[in-house]
Amino acid sequence: MTSSIAYNYPFAASPDIIRSHQKDAYFSYHLLEQLSTLLRKIYGARFAHTYTSEARVFSELLYLGLTTLIGNRTLGEEYCDIIQVERENGQLPTLGRRTGYILSCILGPYLLGKALPAFRRRIRAKLEANLRRYARVQAKHNQSEKSGTRATSTSIGACVQNYILQNLDTITSPSPLYALSLATFYFSGSYYHLSKRIWSLRYIFTRQVSESDQRVGYEVLGVLLALQMIVQAYLHLQNTLSSSTVSTAALGAGTGPTAVVGGGVEVSLDPNSYSANNALLFESANPSSYPSDLQKWTQTPVSDNPRYELSNERTMGWIGGTGRKCTLCLEEMNDPSVTTCGHVFCWICISDWAKEKPECPLCRQACLVQHVLPLRC
Repeated sequence: MTSSIAYNYPFAASPDIIRSHQKDAYFSYHLLEQLSTLLRKIYGARFAHTYTSEARVFSELLYLGLTTLIGNRTLGEEYCDIIQVERENGQLPTLGRRTGYILSCILGPYLLGKALPAFRRRIRAKLEANLRRYARVQAKHNQSEKSGTRATSTSIGACVQNYILQNLDTITSPSPLYALSLATFYFSGSYYHLSKRIWSLRYIFTRQVSESDQRVGYEVLGVLLALQMIVQAYLHLQNTLSSSTVSTAALGAGTGPTAVVGGGVEVSLDPNSYSANNALLFESANPSSYPSDLQKWTQTPVSDNPRYELSNERTMGWIGGTGRKCTLCLEEMNDPSVTTCGHVFCWICISDWAKEKPECPLCRQACLVQHVLPLRC
């Protein structure tokens, strides 16, 4: 082990650092369980479920606030006999660094998780609008058979924005940065968390380490993680290059997979263009003509009376029980909605759940918000 000039204690090894964080995660989880039980008893199960993320953030802030913030070691650090110091001088971290580390480690991911969905929706809607505009410009160029200079620039811009649209979640995700930081930790044995790297906080042993106590690092895991990232980057590049030809051909032909309905209204058949198709509903000047137009466009008769009466207990009795309670809020089911796997919940409950975690709360199958079907007449 290498020693610093400012002090005689060696830097902690990566196995001890990982074990320390695992212990801290264990105690923080038990603190979260106690807090969730308290909230459930005081405010009810629905309140505890709604504010699960906030309760987790509060429990982690409380745990680090009672240990790291006031200058004490965490239970995991005491268990592994390590202590964090400043990288530059080997002194104990100042109050500002400890506060910055706690806020960036806990509040940073929480605020990022809250802001990213809204940011992605705005960017996705903007990109889809730009692609529709590019398609109209390209169609005009194809009809008029003008010079191809501007068409080429339009095609390049459309391809770039189409690539961003298809990979928006990956581009805006911090996961690659976390993976790169973790791979660096496996090789160097320092800065297990990205926030510790930002604030230059390292761990040292509070005792002398003999040669028999020295532990092997996790360089093999670093190699495996680096290989995984390289393979993923190669597959992504290969898929992008193979699909670029199809995207360019679709742009040159017009708008790609579309369907023309009612009086020349063009609807995209792309499964990712939900916002583009939904915008057509709000752009129409005569909303009262939806049923008749839908019947004419799809050649499907619309009955005057509802086929099923959802307020009838005989119709909805298969849900279970006479009260038809939602399994998420445990209250009377309001606006019942079904997922693709067939489970029924309140519309608000399953929508909020799917926005935070896109999977069914019962069977854990994939469940996106746009795939939830309201059971209405």
